[in-house]
Amino acid sequence: MLDSHRRSTSMSRLSDHVDWQYVFREYWHLYRFGSAGGNRVIRSHLKDVRNRLNAELEINPEVTFDQPNSLPVCAWLGRAMDQGLNERTAPLVRSLARVIDQLTWRYGYERMRKGLARKYAYAELMGPNGPVVSKKLILGLVLFAPRCTYPEHSHDGISESYICLSGSVSDSNYSVFTPGSLLFNPPKRAHRMTTGDFEPTLLAYAWTGDEDKLAHQKMDFSIKK
Repeated sequence: MLDSHRRSTSMSRLSDHVDWQYVFREYWHLYRFGSAGGNRVIRSHLKDVRNRLNAELEINPEVTFDQPNSLPVCAWLGRAMDQGLNERTAPLVRSLARVIDQLTWRYGYERMRKGLARKYAYAELMGPNGPVVSKKLILGLVLFAPRCTYPEHSHDGISESYICLSGSVSDSNYSVFTPGSLLFNPPKRAHRMTTGDFEPTLLAYAWTGDEDKLAHQKMDFSIKK
């Protein structure tokens, strides 16, 4: 999806990067002990993420760093991290703090909607675009500024979950999620997110699906029928 923008500065294996190992250990912990709320579909998704992550960690995946990149919304990142340290998701936030300066923040869209470019960005941690390379699982972070509206969209062949690390986010005007909460979107489910008035929102996300879908998912705001 973003291979044309890759500017590799180093290539190694995950075993060479202790701080990154702990990041994924904390991801696994959230997806193992986080609640599915009694929902079998969500419980199955949580297990799928864990199993895919276990499989990737066992093969000691390649690590290929891009040049770190900051976008306007990253002005809120320090506040989002500080707030996350006060929440039950703090173990992951502390681990992320050790690698945050190595992240490449992106938009992922060829055309950004007016105003969104200053209020949104994502950073992939594991996936086809690295830095920890995987064809079977995408893990990453999404950062929203306060008063952000992330327009309605859906994903073709991708099951998506978010775990709120700090701040708050509403899902399609139906529910509000705070730190520790999980949002789940099955393939093709249209969803729209908004954030609170005063604090930024930091989300950890996971995408699962077929290798081809993970590698070639087109990111736009059109709804897949």
